[in-house]
Amino acid sequence: MIIDTHAHFTPQSMLQALKREISQFPSVELLVDDDTYKLGFAGGKLTRPISRKLREVDQRLDWMRDQCIDAQINGGWLDSFGYELPAEEGAAWSRFLNEFLMSGTERHKALIPLATVPLQNGKLSAKVLEEALKAGFTGVMIGTQPHGTSGNLDDPDLDPFWEAASSLKATLYLHPMFGCGDPRLLDYGMMNAIGRGIDTSIAISRLLFSGHLLKYSGMTFVLSHGGGALPYLLGRLARNVELLGHEYADPVLGFKTLYFDTVLFDPEALNFLKNLVGAEKIMLGSDYPFPIGDPHPLKIIQNAGLSETETNLILGDTAAKKFKVKF
Repeated sequence: MIIDTHAHFTPQSMLQALKREISQFPSVELLVDDDTYKLGFAGGKLTRPISRKLREVDQRLDWMRDQCIDAQINGGWLDSFGYELPAEEGAAWSRFLNEFLMSGTERHKALIPLATVPLQNGKLSAKVLEEALKAGFTGVMIGTQPHGTSGNLDDPDLDPFWEAASSLKATLYLHPMFGCGDPRLLDYGMMNAIGRGIDTSIAISRLLFSGHLLKYSGMTFVLSHGGGALPYLLGRLARNVELLGHEYADPVLGFKTLYFDTVLFDPEALNFLKNLVGAEKIMLGSDYPFPIGDPHPLKIIQNAGLSETETNLILGDTAAKKFKVKF
């Protein structure tokens, strides 16, 4: 079975329902102009347009057939997670998104949804996580910045969420936010080319140094985009701890707990990652439907010179276990 573990979905049905129920979310704005949809949160800037590919199922299933993909793990769209909202409204918004992520995929066995949680509040995140897993979600996609364009995942306020994720043995898929707060990324397409990897690397480095990945060891933690720059910089993180007299947790031990996708585009980069963490810690990903994603995600596997066992692990064996995929 071939499983794409990195894709995004914002159901059209959710947007239609939001038009009717927008009054439930006083801090959420919905702009509709013909077939163009944008969201706004807490008076902030409107999101990028929600593309038709992001909203529709038929094109997605056609693409999966063309790529010989049997199942796809679908998180929401990070721009729509609403981490900027007040805590209680954010929890209601997460539940609203989860309702339509589940209903929008339930008629299609090949599409497996990941829930979202109100990461702006640790206690509410823990509660919504537990609800989502009880409702049948097999994992959760979370962003790198728990207040949308700011915040850190090692904030003590989030400890209840990490405790719940570990005790419930949840699978968490970490994805960078769109903005990284550095104006040098605003041209040359660098927000996607470099910014996403930087954002992931910073967020995970903090969890490594804080010891979260060792303390909350019951969860499965998956990094998008091959872990950003982190695999290449791991030795530098270890050296940092040596210089600081082991004041912080061992980043190498924490790193060994992580899983990664294959959205790297370069077979040599994939082999570097495989040699570092093992094929059993890597899962196929595409980042569908975004232009920066991999339109032919199996090619990097085919061109990496992997063994049959390594290929099977990456294409689906590990993902089937971690995301409880059954056909």
